[in-house]
Amino acid sequence: MKKRVLSGIRANGRLHLGNYLGAIKGMLELQDNSDYETLYMVADLHTLTTPYDVEELRKNRREIIIDYLAAGLDHGKSILFQQSSNPYHIELAYLFSTVMTVAKMQHLPTFKEKVKQHPENVTIALLNYPVLMAADILVYKADSIPVGLDQEPHIEVVREIARRMNQDFGTYFPEPKRFKTPGQYVPSLLGEGKMSKSIEGSFINLIDDLATIKSKLAKAPTDSGLEGGNIPETGGVGNLFTLLKLFVDKEIFVKFVIDYREKRIRYSDMKQVLADAIFAELKPFQEKRKYFEENPDVVDQIIKDGNKKASEIARETVEEVKKKMGLL
Repeated sequence: MKKRVLSGIRANGRLHLGNYLGAIKGMLELQDNSDYETLYMVADLHTLTTPYDVEELRKNRREIIIDYLAAGLDHGKSILFQQSSNPYHIELAYLFSTVMTVAKMQHLPTFKEKVKQHPENVTIALLNYPVLMAADILVYKADSIPVGLDQEPHIEVVREIARRMNQDFGTYFPEPKRFKTPGQYVPSLLGEGKMSKSIEGSFINLIDDLATIKSKLAKAPTDSGLEGGNIPETGGVGNLFTLLKLFVDKEIFVKFVIDYREKRIRYSDMKQVLADAIFAELKPFQEKRKYFEENPDVVDQIIKDGNKKASEIARETVEEVKKKMGLL
């Protein structure tokens, strides 16, 4: 029997390099592995947990599906769908909330981070984000989740909920694991933290042209170039070297490392090489995306089919859980 995989990306902006390396690369690898059945969603309900623009959300729900297709996700191999089209996610999230405490949710590092970012918008939906995430995954009884390293605390919540439901009600939920990818943590261009759609200037979009990529990298902070020694683990220089390692050959990477150590680094040259390498990676994606932009009926049908398939699977799980909990 095939193992099942679920992953999704929030609909709060266009996809960027962090999404591509931290999630989509893993999605593609699992999709092409015959041992897995893969479901990939647009997490539009999760978008509601922080301030958002209604019209942008309507647009992004569709645009991210197109990005998935352009990146290589195949609707013939994977179920591609929109989270909000499936009411069973929300129903199961409520049932799961009966076994998870408020204290547990408040101590999650991701919750604390969002509270700092949006102190005036600390909603119940934000607090319950990991519970809904658990429902997203377990409603399909998924075993693996190709997401970034920062999501590990949430995956532990999913495992805890699965254990509690199995112990208390005799359900049969797996305890899923995160599927690791080489770019599981893609650093911000600003010198601190990771690339994030919610932090302007921190990311490179998958649709950015070469000039835009160069412009964004040009603004990335560096030092005098005369520091020498080991490459910093954090900060602007450290982040640039992390990105460089993800996109260029080892020989090129080592050259710039030696230049840094010997105090002859030219960051303008390094950023040029990095921009060219990133654009070369993104060009096939951008060319494929044009096809789906020019054929909206194809995209509409893919979304319709995916939404239906996902709902059929989820309905069976929710009915099973409601029986175990005494609701049917």
